[in-house]
Amino acid sequence: MVIKVFLASSSGSTAIKKKQQDVLGFLEALKVDYAPLDIACNEDNRMWMRENVPVEKKPTNGIPLPPQIFNEESYCGDYETFFDAKEDNAVFAFLGLPPPPGSKEAKEAEKAFILENGPVENGTVENETVENGTDDAEDEENLEAEEVEEENLDDDSLKREVPMEEFNGDEHTDEVEAEVGGETGEEAAEEAAEEDAAAEEKVAKEEEEEVVENTEEAAEDTKAPVKQEEAQEEVEDEEAKGEDDHPVSEQEEEDE
Repeated sequence: MVIKVFLASSSGSTAIKKKQQDVLGFLEALKVDYAPLDIACNEDNRMWMRENVPVEKKPTNGIPLPPQIFNEESYCGDYETFFDAKEDNAVFAFLGLPPPPGSKEAKEAEKAFILENGPVENGTVENETVENGTDDAEDEENLEAEEVEEENLDDDSLKREVPMEEFNGDEHTDEVEAEVGGETGEEAAEEAAEEDAAAEEKVAKEEEEEVVENTEEAAEDTKAPVKQEEAQEEVEDEEAKGEDDHPVSEQEEEDE
């Protein structure tokens, strides 16, 4: 099958030239054999292209513009449909060609075929081989189920062999410690609250005692000058009294 690409070598439209280059460049990158057919220099090519493009694919003026792509006599599409196929990784399907083995498009095509028609004997779909009416996918599922069952059995055996204290881990250890201490979580919380209250009461009492001491010291400081004045007054009174009690001499009496 030959891919025919109808193009205009001497087109004055820059957009048409770019579209033609994009199509040819991508076909070369995919290593797709194609035959470029020039409609500018060959009237037969231009007439054939216009006659074989489906009516529903022609523009409103009835004259299709290049590039137009055919697979032998079968119409594939224009640039827009080619570009859409390229974006969807479906260029080979667009061209009506089988995709290269191992390509992404080939894998997707095989998946779609299996989903539509079911498994094919001696066929392969992404490393899943169909054989004797059962495929490797079912075998793998059965094998996985057996492995899961074996793992569950191993876990049960391990649980029976490991002591309960070790199997339960830290949670069980905490429970044992709580039981030995004779305290539950609520009792521990209450005890902590009581300790906090006692500590606060002690701090308040110490602060009160400190305030009382400071008050007493201030009072003593105030009383000290008063006591000193009282003592001074007592000394002066005693001296005055002593003068009054002093005996009068004979000479003094005669002078009187």
